[in-house]
Amino acid sequence: MSSLNQQYAQQVVSWEYSSAATPDLNDVPIQPFPASLHEQGDTRVIALDLSRELETPYLATAPNLLASYIRICANEKIATSIASTSEVYFVLRGAGRTETAEGTIHWKQGDAFTLPYNEGVTHYADEDSALYWSHDAPLLQYMGVTPAKQMFKPAFYSKEYMCDAVEKLREPALREKRNRIGIILGNHDSARTKTMTHTMWSLFNLLPAGEVQKPHRHQSVALDLAVFSGPDTYTLIGKKVDTNGEIIDPVKAMWATNTVFVTPPGWWHSHHNESDQDAFVFPVQDAGLHTYMRTLDIQFIR
Repeated sequence: MSSLNQQYAQQVVSWEYSSAATPDLNDVPIQPFPASLHEQGDTRVIALDLSRELETPYLATAPNLLASYIRICANEKIATSIASTSEVYFVLRGAGRTETAEGTIHWKQGDAFTLPYNEGVTHYADEDSALYWSHDAPLLQYMGVTPAKQMFKPAFYSKEYMCDAVEKLREPALREKRNRIGIILGNHDSARTKTMTHTMWSLFNLLPAGEVQKPHRHQSVALDLAVFSGPDTYTLIGKKVDTNGEIIDPVKAMWATNTVFVTPPGWWHSHHNESDQDAFVFPVQDAGLHTYMRTLDIQFIR
């Protein structure tokens, strides 16, 4: 055996199949990130970081995704630059603009937009503002790669577009008892997977006052933004359901306007609105990747 063979042989390790087929990795935790994180202080990026829980050497909210709040004080600016293939933004409050290499995106509360790989952008606030920013940089860091080209064209989703589209679904969805009342936001460049980008997915979902949306589950993680909610609005999350389709020993994640919470992959979750106000949620998931891999495995309680 050559010296190089001997050197490479030092890297070899093996495990007995039946005891090692399912490695013992840390679960993605159910974790809230309150709006108070972005409501005060200097202009800055606030990473919603769970890298310690996930045991990653880089910032991550989930194995494939990092979410952050971007706080921008009135008449100030902040530059962001990340090695990712996909960025998703939702405007939590305020108004302003984002300068990109292709031009200027003007935004206000309730708008959303996506950006492909870029060399960096700058966000300007006309008033006290906050953005919800998520991207797939952790996926690339895990693979040890950097983006080389843009995989989709930027897209802008106005508040009016999203709210009008969902409102049209309210009556038929309630009448037919659909699992969710929402629109999956898409891009012509990812029409095959019906996702926001080739790796990332989002739904603009209405939870009407007094309604319950029955459990479903999927293998993608959900970084859920409560866009607006009244009191007593929440998500129940658990690993299993009983024979009646009820979640067993659920964890309750309370909704609060402009707050994010994490729903782990593979866990059942149902939405409950016990208030007299409509609520909206904007989950960001790595479901573009899972859909392409044929591993999403979404299941519904009917």
